[in-house]
Formats: sequence, C-alpha cells, structure tokens
Amino acid sequence: MGAGASRRGDREPARQKGDVVVLRYLTSDGRIDVAWPCRVVDDRDDLVALFVAAGSIYKADPKQNAAEKLAAERKPHPTTDVLWKHDMLRLMFPGASHSVWLFWDGSGGSRRLLRYFVNLEAPFRRTPLGFETQDHTLDIVVTPELECRWRDEEDFANHVALGIYPPELAAAARAEGQRVIDAFARRTHPCLQWAHWSPAADWPVPALPAAWNDHRGGICTP
Repeated sequence: MGAGASRRGDREPARQKGDVVVLRYLTSDGRIDVAWPCRVVDDRDDLVALFVAAGSIYKADPKQNAAEKLAAERKPHPTTDVLWKHDMLRLMFPGASHSVWLFWDGSGGSRRLLRYFVNLEAPFRRTPLGFETQDHTLDIVVTPELECRWRDEEDFANHVALGIYPPELAAAARAEGQRVIDAFARRTHPCLQWAHWSPAADWPVPALPAAWNDHRGGICTP
C-alpha cells in the first residue's frame, strides 16, 4: 500500500463528524481479520479520528500467534461477536504506518485517561464502508505519564521468522515505532492534544452495518 493510499486520490470522500463507519483489519490476502463500528470525530487532510464506544460489539475471532495463523483455516471473515470494554479514540495519520489509540474509563467528572496504545500497521486506506489497514503485530503501550514499552515483540519476531512478514517490513515497523517513542519523549506527538477529549453525549453506541463483511474494499499488502 503506497504512502498516499489514504488521501483523496483513492476517490472516497471525506466523512462527516458523527458518521458511522466500519474500520477493518485485513490480512495480506484480503481476508477480514477484525471489524469495528466507529463514529467519525474528525476527517481532514492530516488526521482521521474515529471513536469506538464502550459497549460496542465488534467482530474478531480469538487472537492467534504466528504459528497458529499458519495452521488455521483461512476463513474469509471473523464470526465471533466481542464486547468492546472502554471508550477508545483512534487517531490515524495519512501515509503513516501507525495509529494511536487513547483509552478512557468512566464518564463526566470521573472520566480518566487509561493509556495510549500505538499500533504499528499499514497506512490506512478509505473504502465505501469506512477505512482499512493491516495490523503489523508490534505495538507500544504508553502510560498517561508518557512512559513507553514495546508489546508483542516475541510474536512479532516469530511472524518474521515464519515468513509472515518480510524482514524489510519488520525493520520499517521498528523504525516507525522508535520515531513515535521519540515523539512522546519530546512531547510533540499530535495525539497528546486529545488527552481530555470526550464524545458527544447524544451519540448512541453504533452497530456494525449488515455489509461489514463486504469484500469489495480491497486488499492490504505488507
């Protein structure tokens, strides 16, 4: 997927605040891995912000490690309904190979930021349903005090060793993650501007549309 795949050149128009869209993770051969119902918070040339509400039902089968993925049946899409437990704002940046997720607990005066979560992934693309990307397994967990630690390093290394990810992708993901860690250390990452964000009080929890597993969205490649 090219660096400009998420921009207006993909011919999908910008979404409006409050729109309900589908965010999907695809595998390299075009199968749907995960699908969330999201509400659009912002959609502009330098940022897409999507809200996944606590209580949302999303589609995801049990997580598999690298060896389990190679041995498993290749289903076209997940069949398991899963409950999303915390409010989450997902910030995606056109052309960037990461997104940042902000998690909160509580509401009103008791609302508190739990953590930032950096997901290493392919640059997102727009689809008629919403947005798609491919997860790259490696993550970074960041505390509210901006202390960073890598997550799933062993599984990521196994994905490379078993040929699921090429070495070039592994090196690029590591470099992307380090750039994000450096931005947190400098307190310059744009996600820090969203730490006190709250969703509109009149937004109900959205559901996945019936067409969430429509495969016409396209294929993400490493």
